[in-house]
Amino acid sequence: MSEPLFLGVDIGGTKCAVVLGDRTATILEREEFPTELGTEGRNRTLELLKSSAASMAAQKDIQALGIASGGPLDTERGVVLCPPNLGGWENLPIVEIFQEELSIPTYLENDANAAALAEWRFGAGRGVENLVYLTYSTGMGAGIILNGRLYRGTNDHAGEVGHVRLADHGPRRYDKSGSFEGFCSGPGMAQLMASELAVLSREIGSSGTRERYKDPREITGRDVASWAKRRDPLALKVVATSGEYLGRGMAVLVDVLNPEMIVVGGMGVRLGDLVLDPARRVLADEAIASGVAACRIVPAELGERTGDIGAICVALEHCNS
Repeated sequence: MSEPLFLGVDIGGTKCAVVLGDRTATILEREEFPTELGTEGRNRTLELLKSSAASMAAQKDIQALGIASGGPLDTERGVVLCPPNLGGWENLPIVEIFQEELSIPTYLENDANAAALAEWRFGAGRGVENLVYLTYSTGMGAGIILNGRLYRGTNDHAGEVGHVRLADHGPRRYDKSGSFEGFCSGPGMAQLMASELAVLSREIGSSGTRERYKDPREITGRDVASWAKRRDPLALKVVATSGEYLGRGMAVLVDVLNPEMIVVGGMGVRLGDLVLDPARRVLADEAIASGVAACRIVPAELGERTGDIGAICVALEHCNS
């Protein structure tokens, strides 16, 4: 009898992936596509995802398909509701779409929750009972494991920490200036860097700024991370600022949830202690000391594989429950 396998679909604000995996979340096949926005772009992306999933499922014993998507979602109905980083994907009955196409039991989960499951089952959080995973990527969301169980909240909104306002002023993300996502996401860091370059342009001129960096309108979070790792002073300043606000957000989570571990994905993996050290310092100043002492702050062990393994974990979670 063939080994049961699982499909995963990871839908992010920048890219999507379809993966085939086994019970140990070993990825056997993978295909990636850019995420297109707007109704037409969404439809093109969905066709690619369905075609790839069907190809991977052919002639195999697929037990379930797990979909990880940015929220907010309605997991009971299998609907993507209104994710701020997925314009055009609103009110999408994505579970029904894939089940009709593939005739495979299909389940939907917030991408932060899926990543939390991945790190808890197979990564840094193995053996931990209380864990928070922070995406810190295109967006900022939290997946929460409490007492060894995934916590979704009353209507799937638990963990939407990116919407929390950390300052009266700051980068605008998730419909708020100064939000957690504004300070702690790739696009938010790009906004911070653009502000720094605006100041520099007044000193050396816009052409000089573009020669040294690039057009501020074209800057990405990956650019900021790359410059910071090369010890560029402006990029290091931006990373330190983002890290300090990461620490403020963590302090709220530590005081409210008292986790054993906070796992930081995305920029936490890419930048490591460059961003985590300032976060730890602010956390120590802001949160209850005994809660800080009980909580480890670590980068995601699974790194760039977290989204893939998380999507497989969505399928595994339902098959094992």
